[in-house]
Amino acid sequence: MPQILITGASRSLGLALTEEYAARGWRVRATCRSPAQAEALHALAQTHPQISVHALDVSAHETIDQLAAALEGEAIDVVCNNAGIGGGGKGLGALDYAHWSEVLAVNLLGAVKVSESFLPHVQRSTEKKIVAIASSLGSISTTRGGNYAYRTSKAALNMAMRSLAMDLKESGVIVAPLSPGIVDTDFTRGARMPKISAAESARGLADTIARLTLEEAGAFIRYNGETVPW
Repeated sequence: MPQILITGASRSLGLALTEEYAARGWRVRATCRSPAQAEALHALAQTHPQISVHALDVSAHETIDQLAAALEGEAIDVVCNNAGIGGGGKGLGALDYAHWSEVLAVNLLGAVKVSESFLPHVQRSTEKKIVAIASSLGSISTTRGGNYAYRTSKAALNMAMRSLAMDLKESGVIVAPLSPGIVDTDFTRGARMPKISAAESARGLADTIARLTLEEAGAFIRYNGETVPW
């Protein structure tokens, strides 16, 4: 049974990815910051015994190391860095730098730390894949300005994943940032544009991850397989 580790699995896209992979017969290590409050995730685990719920706060690196140690010796085919927070805050003249630092700590550093700590587990597997849920808002060439904290965190995540892909390619590990599309969540609720459901995004992402090859390592890919401009 292949195995995936998903961060931020308690709601929205993370919960949909957990359900999608469980339905495909994978063992899912579903992680979240507060398992005691993750009612929907626990309910899903009740109906899918191959789902196990674990505490992990990507901004608290000691919890990442603790879980990596607890799963020492296991093979994890896919590490999916999904945990993230929105930028929020106001525009120029009223930027919240403390919150900006928090966004970077979660969206960028947390994903890199998870990737680093679970690299031995990935190298032990068959699939050998590390992905990060990025965003088209992190595309430098298509930016429309504003949303500094979120945009910069995702642009930096893209660079980190591309660098990781270059460093690990020779060892057979495939790394890629993936755009989930414009998913209908609390974060996008006010946006007036076509959206897709978390379930549709999760299906597309799972299909795209399954097709990833070493030749695509470091590419920025949308959930439907399209290439996203940097």
